[in-house]
Amino acid sequence: MFSVGYKTQIFFARIQKNLVISGIKLFQMLKYKEIYDLVEEKIKQIEYHSGPPELYDPVKYVLSLGGKRLRPCLAIMANNLFNDKMDDIVYPAIGIEIFHNFTLLHDDIMDKAPLRRNSSTVHIKWNENVAILSGDAMLIMAYDLITKTNQKSQFEIFNIFTKTAREVCEGQQFDMNFENRQDVTLDQYIEMIRLKTASLIAASLAIGAVAGDAAKAEIELLYNFGMNIGIAFQLQDDYLDVYADYSKFGKSVGGDILSNKNTYLLVSALQSGSKKLVDELRYWLEIEKYEPTDKIKAVTKIYDKLNAGNRTIQLAMDYFTKGIEYLRQVNVEEERKVLLRSIISDTMKREK
Repeated sequence: MFSVGYKTQIFFARIQKNLVISGIKLFQMLKYKEIYDLVEEKIKQIEYHSGPPELYDPVKYVLSLGGKRLRPCLAIMANNLFNDKMDDIVYPAIGIEIFHNFTLLHDDIMDKAPLRRNSSTVHIKWNENVAILSGDAMLIMAYDLITKTNQKSQFEIFNIFTKTAREVCEGQQFDMNFENRQDVTLDQYIEMIRLKTASLIAASLAIGAVAGDAAKAEIELLYNFGMNIGIAFQLQDDYLDVYADYSKFGKSVGGDILSNKNTYLLVSALQSGSKKLVDELRYWLEIEKYEPTDKIKAVTKIYDKLNAGNRTIQLAMDYFTKGIEYLRQVNVEEERKVLLRSIISDTMKREK
């Protein structure tokens, strides 16, 4: 589907040369930017089938919009905890990123979202039928890439990926089920984000570990690490959508409030508030005509009274701490964990 490019060959050659000359291990040489650049290069090298352009042009468009590329980078970093070679993880890592973008493409259709990364969504730029079919093609491309690894790892990687793909769909359905409900429990909400968001982060790390020939216990530890930090990331997103500094967040705050989206703040407020505050909150959930700024201010004020923001960010940190503890137990040299721990910590400090 893609070939090893000139830059990639030079990249590997430089690392191998340094290994021989200085004896420095790969984890000391490999920086996050190098991993990110490798992922970007591989995405640009994808060779598309010579089929109808209406099918593949939207795929190229979606993948060209960029993004953090967090999941494929996590897969590569997990691999490098156990193995200095990246040959067996690069293809599955790109497959994970294509799958992630496939879910975003279909989410945009269901949410009727006009923009993704400040660009028109596929169903707006083309139409819904094209978007659905191009998304299907992306899922097939992801499966094609996910098993392009060593034969020993293929079956386990396939099983992890398939289980995760199913869970992501389940999580999305729960999210849709919750759209018009005001009785969602906190446990139900956490389970929804575990399936929809955290499971793919966990799978990325587990797949990287499998490709790196890690022991079963280490794979499980990294999976649990990813699951907990994935939940922490989503809880933090819930908080930032209300309380982020607009100048640093990079997008308008209060979008979840305006769309009545069930977030941890809203669910906890509905469950823990006094009758007076809950009635006021439900008024803003049910009113059809309003000034957006008025609604955002009113709902945020209710959250403030209930300390919903602080409780959300505290729970995010609890999950983050639990995740870091799983990473601490992974039986490799501590130096090998430095980059992974650093990237995860930086992501939890993000304001955008």
